[in-house]
This record gives sequence, C-alpha cells and structure tokens, in this order.
Amino acid sequence: MFKLAPEGYPFITFFSVLTIVSLFMTGGIWIALLPFILTLFMMYFFRDPERIAPEGDNIFVSPADGKVILIKNVREDQHLKSDAIEISIFMSPLNVHVNRAPCDGVVESVVHTKGKFLSAFKHEASLQNENIAMLLNTRHGKILVRQVAGFVARRAVCRVKPGDILKKGQRYGIIKFSSRLDVYLPKDADIKVKLGDKVKAGETIIGTVR
Repeated sequence: MFKLAPEGYPFITFFSVLTIVSLFMTGGIWIALLPFILTLFMMYFFRDPERIAPEGDNIFVSPADGKVILIKNVREDQHLKSDAIEISIFMSPLNVHVNRAPCDGVVESVVHTKGKFLSAFKHEASLQNENIAMLLNTRHGKILVRQVAGFVARRAVCRVKPGDILKKGQRYGIIKFSSRLDVYLPKDADIKVKLGDKVKAGETIIGTVR
C-alpha cells in the first residue's frame, strides 16, 4: 500500500484543488498541467514506505535517507555535554524525508532553536540554522538527533515529546523539502559508513557498540 506522511496532505490537497479549478474554470489542459505535476511531486515527496530495522541491541540505524556528508569526532556541549561522533546526512528533494529513531530509547528533551537558513551542505548550518534537537536516553547513554532546516527546507516536524518511548527505526518526524540531519553517537562507537555513502532511514546500520 502506498503510504503518505500526514504532513503532506495539505500540500497534496492544495495542488489537487488547484488542478481541478484550473481545468474546469479555464478549460485549458495545459494550464492545469503544472499544478497536476506538482500534485504528483508532492505525493512522491511525502511518500512514507515501510522499513524493517535490523535486529540487535548494539546497533544504530540511520535516522534519515540521504548521503553521508560528515563524520567527525566532536565535543557536543549544548545537549550531550560530552564527546561524541557526529554523522551528518544530507537529504535531497528526491529522498524520503521521514525521520526515524536510530535506536531504542526514551525521549528526554525536544528543543526547537530558531536560526538561519544556510545551505545544508555547510558545516556551520548544523548549529546556526533553525533546528530541532531530540535527546534520547538509551542503554548506550544519551544519543542526540538534530533535524536541521536548510536553504529550501524551512520546516522540520518532530512528532514526539519528552517521556515518549521510541523503538529503533520508528518514525518520529519529518523535514520538508530537503535538508540535513545530524546524529551524535557514543565516542567509542564503531562507525559502519563512510563519506559519500547512501543510507536509508531505519535500515542502514551506521554504527555499532560493544
């Protein structure tokens, strides 16, 4: 069954109505063609396929579809207040944009920070752009996942709140119209991806711990 993210319904409805109005009010097929194409694109963009997370308590899966653009040892003082390994994933307009939990955990906090809308490829976008940071309490310590808005994607949605329980691979939010997502794994994690790798949310193993 073709599943859509609920955040896409307003966009799909708007362009569907616009297509019908353009067709019947003007009688011009060519005039209605553009909103019809946009309707199809919205349906494609907001697709939400089922994913099966790999088994294992010691693995982390990708929280987003896209391309790995950064793997770096960092000191994260805003939320984790500890050393970690940051992995950044860039989502193009053609990727599925539904975000998923990298592992089992309990949501400790969800913090929305307003900011700029720099290109998501830029490293400074991680901290300077508008973002939503979700902190998870897990059996491996605290894991941070940050949805980062970009130049085009100016709207991120986090569907969870503190106290919610997430399972590995479970949907928890979406970023509209391409951007990036940063995940911070424990500093002793064994990273299983490299720069340029294409990953799938909820399925691709990005790291393991002992």
